[in-house]
Amino acid sequence: MSKKFPTQQFINRELSALEFNRRVLAQAEDKQVPLLERLKYLCIVSSNLDEFFEIRVAGLKEQQNLAGIAAGPDGMEARQLLKRIAEEVRKIIARQYQVFNEEVIPALKAEGIHFIRRGDWNEAQRDWIRNFFFNEVKPVLTPIGLDPSHPFPRILNKSLNFTIELQGKDAFGRSTARAIVQAPRVLPRIILLPREISGCDYGYVFLSSILHAHVGELFGGMEVLSCHQFRVTRNSNLFVDDEEVKNLRTKLQGELPQRHFGNAVRLEITDNCSDATAAYLLQQFDLTQDDLYRVEGPVNLVRLMGLPDLVERDHLKFPPFVPGIPNVIQKKGSDMFKALHKSDILLHHPFQSFKPVIDFIQQAAADPDVVAIKQTVYRTGVDSALMEALLLAARKGKEVTVVVELLARFDEEANLNWASRLEEVGAHVVYGVVGHKTHAKMLMVVRREDGKLKRYVHLGTGNYHPRTARFYTDFGLFTAHDEICADVNEVFSQLTSLGKAGELRHLWQSPFSLHSQVIHAIKRETQHAKDGKPAQITAKMNSLLEPEIIIALYEASQAGVQIDLIIRGVCALRPGVKGLSENISVRSVIGRFLEHPRIFHFLNNDANDVYLSSADWMDRNFFRRIEVCFPVLDKKLKKRVMDEGLKMYLQDNQQSWIMDGEGHYKRSDAKRGSPKCAQLQLLQELSSLPPALN
Repeated sequence: MSKKFPTQQFINRELSALEFNRRVLAQAEDKQVPLLERLKYLCIVSSNLDEFFEIRVAGLKEQQNLAGIAAGPDGMEARQLLKRIAEEVRKIIARQYQVFNEEVIPALKAEGIHFIRRGDWNEAQRDWIRNFFFNEVKPVLTPIGLDPSHPFPRILNKSLNFTIELQGKDAFGRSTARAIVQAPRVLPRIILLPREISGCDYGYVFLSSILHAHVGELFGGMEVLSCHQFRVTRNSNLFVDDEEVKNLRTKLQGELPQRHFGNAVRLEITDNCSDATAAYLLQQFDLTQDDLYRVEGPVNLVRLMGLPDLVERDHLKFPPFVPGIPNVIQKKGSDMFKALHKSDILLHHPFQSFKPVIDFIQQAAADPDVVAIKQTVYRTGVDSALMEALLLAARKGKEVTVVVELLARFDEEANLNWASRLEEVGAHVVYGVVGHKTHAKMLMVVRREDGKLKRYVHLGTGNYHPRTARFYTDFGLFTAHDEICADVNEVFSQLTSLGKAGELRHLWQSPFSLHSQVIHAIKRETQHAKDGKPAQITAKMNSLLEPEIIIALYEASQAGVQIDLIIRGVCALRPGVKGLSENISVRSVIGRFLEHPRIFHFLNNDANDVYLSSADWMDRNFFRRIEVCFPVLDKKLKKRVMDEGLKMYLQDNQQSWIMDGEGHYKRSDAKRGSPKCAQLQLLQELSSLPPALN
């Protein structure tokens, strides 16, 4: 680390991630957000914290065994950091459940959506629930009494479980004092009562309430002294030794089942659980009091994420919209190849449809002149029209090559399944480079035209995943530009073959040139500022962590470069610090859609260089992943990216948060000037909205 920029100039990664979750929680607190969407944001906070513990906290616990090893450029050691994390997470979940219990639940009840508590059941409800328990719940339960022949069971990661204290003797004369009941994942966590039973349009009962009410039926003749929910979160990092592994796919298939039973890192229990029971559970999972989190309500709010889809209350949800399609391909049955002969095509999801991407590959699969298709797959989902099109193309005898990233976290199983299906129909399936995740989003079609082979490519900032394309903001670029297509072909060759990396004309690529090219572009702006020329950097990404990049940005700021950063999530840079980063601003935009594109704009003496990428400015993206960063060369499309991806977001005063030098965020002041919301403006300009919003 440079002496000029000591560790105090970096914000801790994990604490910055928790600040992001506070901003998500603020969406749930915001009464301007539709009610069912507020519930979703509460669920998203829980989902985010789950992954935070599974990956980040799990990694810190491993580091803790290596005393004195710093957790990051900020210099904070793992032991110290884990203490801070525990403090901050408890504050977040306390506020999260307060909003759930005191605001969202009562507001839902006023709308005819009830979560009926066990103490409020009337006789008819008790009878219906009792029948449901005996017919639907009890047959799939396996209560486990704990004794020398029945040790504490293996508890699945993030599963719902109950610990029961008992008194008395069973049929064999055993005095078992404790039992565990695991709730199978096939059981819904909320059960809808018939309207005539609930007395309202939507009357729900928690599965946990049903189990609590009838737990005695599982232990006939014994007295139930207490029953409490609990949930354990486990280390979900997959370890694959790059030097030892000979077959990545086989190794991964062996590792995946063990993910559910990694070392425990967090225990969640209900707030009324006794200290003795909590201590017993902590002992079973080899955890300490610092790893214990008490919650006032269900221990897994994530399972409520699907509720809004079950409730027909449109006024409680974000209004629907129809994604737009660029005029050049708007006509039904439009030929993508003819359109690309005329000009490049830019898509801005979800405001514009993902369908042209699907059309492109489906047309390629059906076109007799197409001879080859190559694509990278990072996340694509269990059901994917894109993957089905690749299967069809392979069946038709086309050369289909798919680079499947088997280590895409939490999508490994889906990717393994697609790889198997593709191989069965004769596609070439490769798994990239061991030790480097293939994160680049590339699709190339080779077509025979006038006796020659012509290449067409699609490059994106987001995954080839039709579902997430409806909720994540991303850019996708179609082009037939010969040199860009040649660059893409070179990257595919690296992934599937062996040999030295060839020089690329337009693309910046990790792990070879992306980092040095970004540093070069920053230093060029720095030199322009020193020479008295206008100098400006505007960048948008998910995370900013890489120390050398941050140092280069500090130096640029001190030279007078105006730097505006739009960082959705984690940011280790300290903006606005006198003598260090006075010319740097950092903002985060949290709204209806998850901001996902990476956009890099360098003024470059008014040349306005604009790049799109799949890569954040993080160590892993620069050095341990295969990424591409591609230029937008068409002047009209370049302006669109600058306007839609950067300018509107810098002007946003409705959903943006401004970061200070301590890593804290303050919501932008909407009272200053006219209200401006980037996402709503893009919906109005690029998609079709209900009349009330147009």
